[in-house]
Amino acid sequence: MLNLIKPPKLNRGDTIAAVSLSWGGAGDKDIIWRYKQGKQRLHEIFGLEVVEMPNTLKGSEFVYNHPEKRAEDLMNAFSDTSIKAIIACTGGNDSIRMLPYIDFDIIKNNPKIFSGYSDSTITHLMCLKAGLSSFYGPSILNDFAENKEMSKYTIDWINKIWFNDDIIGSIPVSDNWTGQFLEWDICNKDISREFQSNHGYEIIQGEGISYGRLIGGCIEVLEIAKGTLLFPDLVDFNEAILFFETAEVNTPEWLFEDILRNYGAMGIYNRINGIIFGKPCNEVFYEEYKATIKKILAEYGKPNMPVMYNASFGHNEPKFTVPYGAKAEINCTEKTFSILEPAVCNN
Repeated sequence: MLNLIKPPKLNRGDTIAAVSLSWGGAGDKDIIWRYKQGKQRLHEIFGLEVVEMPNTLKGSEFVYNHPEKRAEDLMNAFSDTSIKAIIACTGGNDSIRMLPYIDFDIIKNNPKIFSGYSDSTITHLMCLKAGLSSFYGPSILNDFAENKEMSKYTIDWINKIWFNDDIIGSIPVSDNWTGQFLEWDICNKDISREFQSNHGYEIIQGEGISYGRLIGGCIEVLEIAKGTLLFPDLVDFNEAILFFETAEVNTPEWLFEDILRNYGAMGIYNRINGIIFGKPCNEVFYEEYKATIKKILAEYGKPNMPVMYNASFGHNEPKFTVPYGAKAEINCTEKTFSILEPAVCNN
């Protein structure tokens, strides 16, 4: 069962580090405006001072060619006592290449907030391996630099989860959502993405109330970690609630089925207490995924395992932040999802 260290909460005026751990586009000349916009909002909305690590803005070519420098930035950000949190600039697909250069003791001995999603799942697994709770949530280019303005839902949950050491409580689905992609061109800076009305959680199967500590991430990126020392030990899934979301690649149904079946073959469904799925990116394969989930869980004798669907985390906007290792509740009767403890500790 997971028992992770909670990092200290943030306070206005704290210094945080921006890191490029995957794709290095934050430093590319056509995109750096967007990085600066995200940095400005972190300061204006949350009162945070943002610093770049030495390689954060060296551009996509340098960052691709130097995974050891990405890891060095991450290790230095954890080691620096003046830095209170670390936020990924964006995702990508190759942060696994940092693995040979990671010192897990540095992470363990310097607990602080780390946030990101998508390929940042790899860094979350590094934190998990070190025994630290991290936050599957916003990144700078994607969320803080959202076209025109940040979503209130995202802002509210950042404030409640990072800056507050009270019990988090019930987390409703956002009233609206978007998966639309607008090119990160400065010409689109003041053009808001098209948002649609949302509906609440769906219960795909199960009844009653299920409890467990949260573990998971981007389902496609978790596949990259399998077979490495980063993938969680099987005991980490004991009595857990698994959280999954799918990337903008819109994984086809057959591959989604194969991935879910693999978790059954590993015996993970026999260990967990429930699953919560984020809304599929742009709602592609929304109904098809639901049918596949029921099919695979039935194959492994789990037709009544609680499964909640359409949560507001992952590759759509807006999003709440998912703290690894926090005790959560799926209430199938009331169709509610809650986190039953604080995600951070008091300094």
